Amino acid sequence: MAMESGNRAKAGKALAALPEIPEKQYFSISEAAELCGVKAHVLRYWEQEFPQLKPVKRRGNRRYYQKHDLLLVRQIRSLLYGEGFTIHGARERIGQRPGPSELEISSQLLLDIDNGASVDSRQQTWAQRLLFLRQEVEALRRLCAGQRD
Repeated sequence: MAMESGNRAKAGKALAALPEIPEKQYFSISEAAELCGVKAHVLRYWEQEFPQLKPVKRRGNRRYYQKHDLLLVRQIRSLLYGEGFTIHGARERIGQRPGPSELEISSQLLLDIDNGASVDSRQQTWAQRLLFLRQEVEALRRLCAGQRD
């Protein structure tokens, strides 16, 4: 019984308000930590515990978080610190919720490439596939409209 009331008290804990996420494509780990109300080492630990949290890594293994990563971190923070979930419980809860779809991730990758952003080798493979598919769809669209190359 005593354990149960302690969990309820923990679950009712109000979290401090977080600042608005600026309109920016990438955030360093220190910026992400500040915007999400946690420390950088906590973000690195959560990357190990939550498979959905995968910031882009570039030169020197530096992490760059995108807006969807920050939203996920805020959700994890709310589950752990606000609602009193354990890491395991939060992982299961987040696994039930849909993350960004493959289409959304692919679209973002194409936007990054169009804007001249550099991508790592894993993303480069996807980028090549997506660019090929984009060209094919465009050719089919022109063909259907009665145009030729």
